[in-house]
Amino acid sequence: MQTSILTEVLLPLALAFIMFGMGLTLTRQDFLQLFKTPKAIFVGLLGQILLLPLLTLSICLIFELSAPLTIGLMVLAACPGGTMSNLISHLARANLALSVSLTAISTLICVFSTPFIIQYSINQFAGENPPDFSIIGTVFGLVFVTLLPVAIGITIRHFYKNWSLKVEVFFRRFSLTFMVLMIFAILIKERATLMTSLEQAFLACLALNICSILLGLILAKVFSLSFTNAITLGIEVGIQNAALAMLICISFLDAPDFAVTPGIYGLAMYIGPGLLAIWAKAMRAKHPTNKLAGSA
Repeated sequence: MQTSILTEVLLPLALAFIMFGMGLTLTRQDFLQLFKTPKAIFVGLLGQILLLPLLTLSICLIFELSAPLTIGLMVLAACPGGTMSNLISHLARANLALSVSLTAISTLICVFSTPFIIQYSINQFAGENPPDFSIIGTVFGLVFVTLLPVAIGITIRHFYKNWSLKVEVFFRRFSLTFMVLMIFAILIKERATLMTSLEQAFLACLALNICSILLGLILAKVFSLSFTNAITLGIEVGIQNAALAMLICISFLDAPDFAVTPGIYGLAMYIGPGLLAIWAKAMRAKHPTNKLAGSA
């Protein structure tokens, strides 16, 4: 895919716009939550930043995905979920404060962790013709399309809270629309790849979605977190920022075929959280007054 105004300018600007909208939903208190509930935050980051890429690598090997599909899925695993996970946490009656704080802190960390995961994936799977990739360049790119817009959004939220709350819905809708349009554009452009590997790629994405949610639940159980926090971790570990992953594949790596699996995951990633929300509702109905897990 040759570089163009679309891949070099418009897509990064659109993502920066989305990340700015995410910043409008955050406050400084969301980052300070790390010191108020350190165990829950630590466990969530352990799942998102460290264990999820390892789980993704295992799934890629089990399903024997091709190099482009594998690298694309690894890029996805390196991109923690954005505001969509917060919305799903709200709908599932999870711990919204924990969800938002994990979103804020993981966004900061992934600017530095994501490039190393991408470099490893390219080295391991790209073969003899790897795409041009620079860790330093990617770090700076992520700073400008994620970290800086988020920081600006947080600052504006601090001084113009009422306006920020009013436009929050607009940014959420724009984010969802942008992601859906990008997914369909990628799937149409890479339809030849889809014709030969759609079932395999979809099953791998679905397996990752379900297993990552289970990973969050298991971590919460191991560390004796509450039922509500367990649901939150299931959602946070199970929802990834597909739009960011696709942008990295298209604009940073100039490899739209890598964006196929993030695109498929962007459609499949709501299945697991939907089932989780149904299960959580059933458990709350069955045990309306009892604590279901832990105390944290």
